[in-house]
Amino acid sequence: MWFFKKTKKKEQPAVVWLEEVESTNDEMRRLPTENGQRISVVVADFQCKGRGQGTNTWESERGKNLLFSIKIRPVMVPVRCQFLLSMAGGLAIKDALDAYTAGITLKWPNDVYWNDRKICGTLIEITLSAGRIKDCIFGIGLNINQQVFTSDAPNPVSLAQILDHETDRKKLLNEVLEAFDKYYSWIENGRYGDISALYHEALYHRHGFYPYRDVAKNEVFEAAIVEVEDDGTLVLRDRKGVFREYRFKEVEHQGGFRLEDE
Repeated sequence: MWFFKKTKKKEQPAVVWLEEVESTNDEMRRLPTENGQRISVVVADFQCKGRGQGTNTWESERGKNLLFSIKIRPVMVPVRCQFLLSMAGGLAIKDALDAYTAGITLKWPNDVYWNDRKICGTLIEITLSAGRIKDCIFGIGLNINQQVFTSDAPNPVSLAQILDHETDRKKLLNEVLEAFDKYYSWIENGRYGDISALYHEALYHRHGFYPYRDVAKNEVFEAAIVEVEDDGTLVLRDRKGVFREYRFKEVEHQGGFRLEDE
Protein backbone atom coordinates (compact mmCIF):
# COMPACT_ATOMS: atom_id res chain seq x y z
CA MET A 1 0.00 0.00 0.00
CA TRP A 2 1.36 3.42 -0.99
CA PHE A 3 0.41 6.71 0.63
CA PHE A 4 1.08 10.03 -1.07
CA LYS A 5 1.40 12.88 1.40
CA LYS A 6 0.52 16.51 1.04
CA THR A 7 3.30 18.99 0.37
CA LYS A 8 3.65 22.43 1.90
CA LYS A 9 3.57 24.17 -1.46
CA LYS A 10 0.27 22.75 -2.70
CA GLU A 11 -2.35 20.47 -1.27
CA GLN A 12 -2.09 17.11 -3.02
CA PRO A 13 -4.85 14.50 -3.25
CA ALA A 14 -4.74 11.79 -0.58
CA VAL A 15 -4.00 8.66 -2.63
CA VAL A 16 -4.24 5.08 -1.37
CA TRP A 17 -2.93 2.35 -3.69
CA LEU A 18 -4.17 -1.21 -3.02
CA GLU A 19 -3.39 -4.56 -4.61
CA GLU A 20 -6.96 -5.84 -4.95
CA VAL A 21 -10.48 -4.63 -4.16
CA GLU A 22 -13.99 -5.56 -5.24
CA SER A 23 -14.38 -2.12 -6.78
CA THR A 24 -12.56 1.13 -6.10
CA ASN A 25 -15.87 3.01 -5.75
CA ASP A 26 -17.00 0.62 -3.01
CA GLU A 27 -13.59 0.80 -1.33
CA MET A 28 -13.69 4.60 -1.40
CA ARG A 29 -16.93 4.55 0.56
CA ARG A 30 -15.43 2.28 3.20
CA LEU A 31 -12.22 4.20 3.76
CA PRO A 32 -12.20 7.06 6.27
CA THR A 33 -11.58 10.44 4.70
CA GLU A 34 -9.20 12.90 6.26
CA ASN A 35 -11.03 15.90 7.67
CA GLY A 36 -10.98 18.74 5.20
CA GLN A 37 -9.44 16.66 2.42
CA ARG A 38 -10.43 18.27 -0.87
CA ILE A 39 -9.70 15.32 -3.19
CA SER A 40 -9.28 11.68 -2.16
CA VAL A 41 -8.18 8.84 -4.44
CA VAL A 42 -8.21 5.03 -4.23
CA VAL A 43 -6.24 3.03 -6.82
CA ALA A 44 -6.17 -0.74 -7.26
CA ASP A 45 -4.04 -3.13 -9.30
CA PHE A 46 -7.07 -5.38 -9.71
CA GLN A 47 -10.84 -5.27 -9.22
CA CYS A 48 -12.64 -8.57 -8.77
CA LYS A 49 -16.04 -6.92 -9.19
CA GLY A 50 -15.28 -3.90 -11.35
CA ARG A 51 -18.47 -2.13 -12.42
CA GLY A 52 -19.55 0.02 -15.32
CA GLN A 53 -22.81 1.84 -15.92
CA GLY A 54 -25.93 -0.20 -15.14
CA THR A 55 -25.18 -3.94 -15.22
CA ASN A 56 -21.97 -3.55 -17.23
CA THR A 57 -18.68 -4.93 -15.92
CA TRP A 58 -15.14 -3.72 -16.58
CA GLU A 59 -12.40 -6.04 -17.86
CA SER A 60 -8.86 -5.32 -16.71
CA GLU A 61 -5.79 -7.55 -16.50
CA ARG A 62 -4.12 -7.48 -13.09
CA GLY A 63 -1.49 -4.75 -12.74
CA LYS A 64 -1.78 -3.54 -16.33
CA ASN A 65 -4.23 -0.65 -16.25
CA LEU A 66 -5.34 2.26 -14.09
CA LEU A 67 -8.35 1.46 -11.91
CA PHE A 68 -9.12 4.29 -9.53
CA SER A 69 -11.81 6.39 -7.89
CA ILE A 70 -11.73 10.09 -7.07
CA LYS A 71 -13.91 11.49 -4.31
CA ILE A 72 -14.82 15.15 -3.95
CA ARG A 73 -17.45 17.14 -2.04
CA PRO A 74 -18.80 19.64 -4.58
CA VAL A 75 -21.47 21.11 -2.29
CA MET A 76 -21.31 24.34 -4.28
CA VAL A 77 -22.70 22.72 -7.43
CA PRO A 78 -26.49 22.85 -7.91
CA VAL A 79 -28.06 19.42 -8.41
CA ARG A 80 -29.39 20.53 -11.82
CA CYS A 81 -25.76 21.14 -12.93
CA GLN A 82 -24.31 17.86 -11.70
CA PHE A 83 -23.22 16.66 -15.16
CA LEU A 84 -20.61 19.43 -15.12
CA LEU A 85 -18.72 17.16 -12.72
CA SER A 86 -18.70 14.41 -15.36
CA MET A 87 -17.55 16.94 -17.95
CA ALA A 88 -14.64 18.00 -15.72
CA GLY A 89 -13.60 14.39 -15.10
CA GLY A 90 -13.67 13.55 -18.78
CA LEU A 91 -11.65 16.62 -19.68
CA ALA A 92 -9.01 15.69 -17.10
CA ILE A 93 -8.55 12.24 -18.65
CA LYS A 94 -8.44 13.73 -22.15
CA ASP A 95 -5.84 16.31 -21.11
CA ALA A 96 -3.56 13.58 -19.76
CA LEU A 97 -3.98 11.29 -22.78
CA ASP A 98 -3.52 14.14 -25.27
CA ALA A 99 0.14 14.26 -24.23
CA TYR A 100 0.56 10.66 -25.48
CA THR A 101 -1.58 10.45 -28.61
CA ALA A 102 -3.93 12.32 -30.91
CA GLY A 103 -7.53 11.27 -31.52
CA ILE A 104 -8.87 11.40 -27.95
CA THR A 105 -12.53 12.43 -27.64
CA LEU A 106 -15.29 12.24 -25.02
CA LYS A 107 -18.26 10.03 -25.90
CA TRP A 108 -21.49 10.99 -24.18
CA PRO A 109 -22.30 10.16 -21.49
CA ASN A 110 -19.30 8.53 -19.80
CA ASP A 111 -16.63 7.12 -22.13
CA VAL A 112 -13.30 8.31 -23.49
CA TYR A 113 -12.46 7.25 -27.03
CA TRP A 114 -9.38 6.98 -29.20
CA ASN A 115 -10.73 7.38 -32.72
CA ASP A 116 -13.64 4.88 -32.74
CA ARG A 117 -12.37 2.68 -29.90
CA LYS A 118 -12.96 2.88 -26.15
CA ILE A 119 -9.89 3.53 -24.03
CA CYS A 120 -11.60 4.59 -20.80
CA GLY A 121 -14.93 4.22 -19.02
CA THR A 122 -16.24 6.01 -15.96
CA LEU A 123 -18.86 5.33 -13.32
CA ILE A 124 -19.98 8.46 -11.48
CA GLU A 125 -22.00 8.12 -8.29
CA ILE A 126 -23.42 11.18 -6.58
CA THR A 127 -24.87 11.25 -3.06
CA LEU A 128 -27.52 13.83 -2.25
CA SER A 129 -28.45 15.20 1.17
CA ALA A 130 -31.29 17.64 1.83
CA GLY A 131 -31.63 18.27 -1.89
CA ARG A 132 -27.98 19.16 -2.35
CA ILE A 133 -24.89 17.30 -3.56
CA LYS A 134 -23.09 15.77 -0.57
CA ASP A 135 -20.28 14.00 -2.38
CA CYS A 136 -19.29 12.62 -5.77
CA ILE A 137 -17.21 9.55 -6.61
CA PHE A 138 -15.69 9.06 -10.07
CA GLY A 139 -14.84 5.45 -10.82
CA ILE A 140 -12.36 5.30 -13.70
CA GLY A 141 -11.05 2.38 -15.72
CA LEU A 142 -8.27 3.50 -18.08
CA ASN A 143 -6.68 0.92 -20.40
CA ILE A 144 -2.91 1.44 -20.24
CA ASN A 145 -0.73 -1.63 -20.77
CA GLN A 146 -3.17 -4.47 -21.52
CA GLN A 147 -2.52 -6.05 -24.91
CA VAL A 148 -5.33 -8.62 -25.19
CA PHE A 149 -9.01 -8.16 -24.29
CA THR A 150 -11.17 -11.26 -23.91
CA SER A 151 -14.60 -9.90 -22.92
CA ASP A 152 -17.43 -9.26 -25.36
CA ALA A 153 -16.82 -5.51 -25.25
CA PRO A 154 -17.00 -4.46 -28.93
CA ASN A 155 -14.16 -1.96 -29.29
CA PRO A 156 -11.61 -1.76 -26.43
CA VAL A 157 -8.14 -0.33 -26.97
CA SER A 158 -5.20 0.41 -24.68
CA LEU A 159 -2.48 3.02 -24.74
CA ALA A 160 0.09 0.23 -25.25
CA GLN A 161 -1.72 -0.94 -28.37
CA ILE A 162 -1.72 2.62 -29.69
CA LEU A 163 1.91 3.43 -28.84
CA ASP A 164 3.52 -0.01 -29.16
CA HIS A 165 5.11 0.29 -25.74
CA GLU A 166 4.08 0.34 -22.08
CA THR A 167 3.47 3.50 -20.05
CA ASP A 168 4.30 4.22 -16.40
CA ARG A 169 0.93 3.95 -14.66
CA LYS A 170 1.90 6.04 -11.65
CA LYS A 171 3.15 8.86 -13.86
CA LEU A 172 -0.05 8.87 -15.91
CA LEU A 173 -2.17 8.78 -12.76
CA ASN A 174 -0.39 11.87 -11.44
CA GLU A 175 -1.01 13.62 -14.77
CA VAL A 176 -4.72 12.80 -14.64
CA LEU A 177 -4.96 14.02 -11.04
CA GLU A 178 -3.14 17.25 -11.87
CA ALA A 179 -5.59 17.93 -14.70
CA PHE A 180 -8.55 16.97 -12.50
CA ASP A 181 -7.37 19.42 -9.84
CA LYS A 182 -7.35 22.17 -12.48
CA TYR A 183 -10.87 21.53 -13.71
CA TYR A 184 -12.25 21.02 -10.22
CA SER A 185 -10.78 24.43 -9.33
CA TRP A 186 -12.72 25.84 -12.27
CA ILE A 187 -15.91 24.37 -10.81
CA GLU A 188 -15.10 25.77 -7.38
CA ASN A 189 -14.69 29.19 -8.99
CA GLY A 190 -17.91 28.99 -10.98
CA ARG A 191 -16.32 28.60 -14.42
CA TYR A 192 -19.13 26.35 -15.62
CA GLY A 193 -19.29 27.91 -19.07
CA ASP A 194 -15.59 27.29 -19.70
CA ILE A 195 -15.91 23.62 -18.77
CA SER A 196 -19.02 23.16 -20.90
CA ALA A 197 -17.37 24.84 -23.91
CA LEU A 198 -14.27 22.62 -23.74
CA TYR A 199 -16.41 19.52 -23.26
CA HIS A 200 -18.47 20.29 -26.35
CA GLU A 201 -15.32 20.86 -28.40
CA ALA A 202 -14.04 17.44 -27.27
CA LEU A 203 -17.22 15.45 -27.98
CA TYR A 204 -17.06 12.28 -30.05
CA HIS A 205 -19.15 12.77 -33.23
CA ARG A 206 -19.35 16.49 -32.46
CA HIS A 207 -19.79 17.51 -36.11
CA GLY A 208 -21.97 15.95 -38.78
CA PHE A 209 -24.86 13.50 -38.88
CA TYR A 210 -24.54 9.99 -37.45
CA PRO A 211 -26.97 7.09 -36.89
CA TYR A 212 -28.57 6.75 -33.45
CA ARG A 213 -31.14 4.36 -32.01
CA ASP A 214 -34.04 5.49 -29.84
CA VAL A 215 -34.08 2.66 -27.28
CA ALA A 216 -37.74 2.98 -26.24
CA LYS A 217 -39.02 3.06 -29.82
CA ASN A 218 -36.29 0.82 -31.29
CA GLU A 219 -36.04 3.46 -34.01
CA VAL A 220 -32.81 4.18 -35.89
CA PHE A 221 -32.46 7.76 -37.11
CA GLU A 222 -29.78 10.16 -38.31
CA ALA A 223 -28.95 13.20 -36.21
CA ALA A 224 -26.32 15.75 -35.26
CA ILE A 225 -25.37 16.78 -31.73
CA VAL A 226 -26.77 20.15 -30.69
CA GLU A 227 -25.56 20.22 -27.09
CA VAL A 228 -25.26 18.38 -23.81
CA GLU A 229 -27.11 20.26 -21.08
CA ASP A 230 -25.71 20.75 -17.59
CA ASP A 231 -27.95 17.99 -16.23
CA GLY A 232 -26.56 15.53 -18.81
CA THR A 233 -29.43 15.63 -21.31
CA LEU A 234 -28.21 15.01 -24.88
CA VAL A 235 -29.94 17.22 -27.44
CA LEU A 236 -29.91 15.98 -31.05
CA ARG A 237 -31.30 17.43 -34.29
CA ASP A 238 -32.53 14.90 -36.82
CA ARG A 239 -32.67 15.18 -40.61
CA LYS A 240 -36.15 16.75 -40.44
CA GLY A 241 -34.88 19.50 -38.14
CA VAL A 242 -36.67 18.04 -35.12
CA PHE A 243 -34.89 18.39 -31.78
CA ARG A 244 -34.74 15.21 -29.70
CA GLU A 245 -33.73 15.08 -26.02
CA TYR A 246 -32.35 11.97 -24.36
CA ARG A 247 -31.19 10.97 -20.91
CA PHE A 248 -28.71 8.18 -20.12
CA LYS A 249 -29.52 4.79 -21.68
CA GLU A 250 -32.35 6.29 -23.77
CA VAL A 251 -30.33 6.52 -27.00
CA GLU A 252 -27.41 4.60 -28.50
CA HIS A 253 -24.79 5.44 -31.10
CA GLN A 254 -25.03 3.16 -34.12
CA GLY A 255 -21.61 2.71 -35.71
CA GLY A 256 -18.80 5.20 -36.27
CA PHE A 257 -19.37 6.40 -39.82
CA ARG A 258 -20.15 10.01 -40.53
CA LEU A 259 -23.05 10.58 -42.89
CA GLU A 260 -23.20 13.32 -45.50
CA ASP A 261 -24.24 16.65 -44.00
CA GLU A 262 -27.21 18.56 -45.28
